[in-house]
Amino acid sequence: MRNDLIIRDEEKLLLGLCRLSFNTRQKGMLKALAEAASDWKYFAELAGKHGVAALVYGNLEKLDLLQYITPDIAGSLRSALMMNMARNAGFSEAMADVLKHLNMENIKTVLLKGLALELSVYGNSGLRQMTDVDVLVTRGNCLKARKILMDHGFASLPVKSVLYKAILADLGKHLPTLTKNGFSVELHHELFGAGKNMLTWLLYDNSYETEIKGEKTFIPKAPYFFLYLVKHLCLHEMNNESQLRLYADLVVLIEKYSDEIINHDLLVHAKQADMSENLAWRLEAIRDFWSISFPGWLNNFIDRWHNPASIDRFVFFLKSPKDNPVQNRAQLYRHSLGEIPGFHRKLLFILGDLFPTFEFMKKRYRCRSAWSTLFYYPLRWGKLWYLIKGSKVQRFKGRNRVKSSQ
Repeated sequence: MRNDLIIRDEEKLLLGLCRLSFNTRQKGMLKALAEAASDWKYFAELAGKHGVAALVYGNLEKLDLLQYITPDIAGSLRSALMMNMARNAGFSEAMADVLKHLNMENIKTVLLKGLALELSVYGNSGLRQMTDVDVLVTRGNCLKARKILMDHGFASLPVKSVLYKAILADLGKHLPTLTKNGFSVELHHELFGAGKNMLTWLLYDNSYETEIKGEKTFIPKAPYFFLYLVKHLCLHEMNNESQLRLYADLVVLIEKYSDEIINHDLLVHAKQADMSENLAWRLEAIRDFWSISFPGWLNNFIDRWHNPASIDRFVFFLKSPKDNPVQNRAQLYRHSLGEIPGFHRKLLFILGDLFPTFEFMKKRYRCRSAWSTLFYYPLRWGKLWYLIKGSKVQRFKGRNRVKSSQ
């Protein structure tokens, strides 16, 4: 772990506990940090914000470090683990019901993120916290799967605009969230961005079979799963939020499947997904803060993309994982627009965003009546500046490229 940055003992301890395996040196370091830590309230609050309270308690217990923690904090962390175990068990029951309906129609369903990791890496022990279940189906099956689930009691979150109904399968990477009895599921049909469907197909086609409560499902193989989780983490950080939970996922995958993940195919696929820089930055954090050794060729790749700002951002998120205002809303908006294929679909997205339904506007701006929402529509139209600003930036970059080539 890096020692040249201003990181509190409690934060170092939290970082070190976000994994599943520990060597003798790491155990000694964590014991020393637990002895030195004093602000256990801050430690527990940060664990909660990072979504790792269950994992942290499990590791504190496994490493015999609970003796250094005040009883009330140890009790709150233990409660987090018990609650998460119950929640994950409920999610498995609900997901088995989802799979039953989709399997009856021969729709192959690949688990993503939390539940897939809980089953394949965390040992189905309640250590991986999650708020919903994400699955991948083919683009051709996504609307069919949505209808099947809605026919069996699931309700969809409202669509922002009636115009979006024509491009529902093209809005981002998943359809509007479906909910039933407090359980939420998101149907994904694309994972790596517009024009990069090959990696989504590789992940989907190469997934391996497992089951939940007797119902067949699939889990991605480690190399493609790892890249997808890096991509997912990058989107969170673009939104100016990040959690150690997402880094812990990468760490535990590498620890368990190092030979499958750490090879030259990783860099080839990252280049295909246009995420070499983002991959290097996350690998640098994993290497430097979790002391995971990489071969020389991968260290060279990381160093080639080195940017001190990426480490500064990691430390910022360590201390403030959520509720940070988005730094560049225009960039985020243009990224979302860029993920939509075709000019006419992009146009429908923009128009729908500028002229949402009254129901959406009432909820978004907390209006008491539909008529009062009319006064808020000009606020939506300000998003046109995002596009104008983006076109100016692109022209500026283009001129610079021309000058540099002369």
